[in-house]
Amino acid sequence: MNIPADIQDQLISLLQDPILPIVLILVLAWVLIRLSHSLILRIFKRLLDREVAEGTAKELSAVEVKKRMDTLDDLGTAVIRAFILLIALVMILDQLNLNIGPAIAGLGILGIAVGFGAQSLVKDYFNGVLILIENQFSVGDVVTIADVSGSVEDFSLRRTTLRDLSGTVHTVPNGEIRVSSNRTRVWARINENVQVAYDSDMDKVVATVNAVGQAMYDDPDWRRQLLEPPAVLRVQELGDSGVTVKVLGSVRAAEQWAVAGELRRRLLVAFAANDIEIPFPHRVVIGRPATPDAPVGNAATEASADAGTNAAAASAPKAD
Repeated sequence: MNIPADIQDQLISLLQDPILPIVLILVLAWVLIRLSHSLILRIFKRLLDREVAEGTAKELSAVEVKKRMDTLDDLGTAVIRAFILLIALVMILDQLNLNIGPAIAGLGILGIAVGFGAQSLVKDYFNGVLILIENQFSVGDVVTIADVSGSVEDFSLRRTTLRDLSGTVHTVPNGEIRVSSNRTRVWARINENVQVAYDSDMDKVVATVNAVGQAMYDDPDWRRQLLEPPAVLRVQELGDSGVTVKVLGSVRAAEQWAVAGELRRRLLVAFAANDIEIPFPHRVVIGRPATPDAPVGNAATEASADAGTNAAAASAPKAD
């Protein structure tokens, strides 16, 4: 089939401008999106693998690591895809000989407006990515973030949801998290200050506390929660009412509150059995008599009363 030369020229011209350039732009955009997906996946995988090997994410399971990888991959791919498609759209409009100057200017103004309005949202997402990579906390951990303490019920790249001990649910934007304190990361310490009376035998006090800690460590019901038995570290303070001793021990992080409560209960029982007094504030009141024969009382009050009586007697009229 012979095609006339003029028609061939028209077809070639049509393919060259603008169909062929548009097709090339679309193919290039598709290739860049595919390559960016692989690149982003490789970057996040390397970061997470390093964190799992050297950082705080060692205790994460393979399922949790995979879940975090998918979340980061979806976010990074979506951002790169949107950027590439926007550039491709601008190039296609240019190939169609459309005036894209006003469109680019409008997009620039819109981008600035959105940037100012959504900068906190961008900060939330960026901080959420860092929390995931660094494994600052996970669902189920007990944490303190943005002056709020509670158990992490839900976590997304934009916000963290906590439920405190009273049952109140707090939603914290990730951009507000500057310091996160994780109270359930692997292990924790029993850190108790125990006060006894000044007349207590300190050797007996230390032996009693250490015996209670060792007995609790040997108890099958508590052995799995304790990593080392609680024991007296030092005499912490000589206070107004008594002597304070510092008691330390290591436990599994999630069990620290239960173990501390049981340790206090056992110490109360042991102190009562060994006649060790837990002190309470004492106050001594000393009164001084105004005269040798006057009853003990407030000297200043009695002196004022005597002065008032003498003044009244001086001002009374004298009988002839």
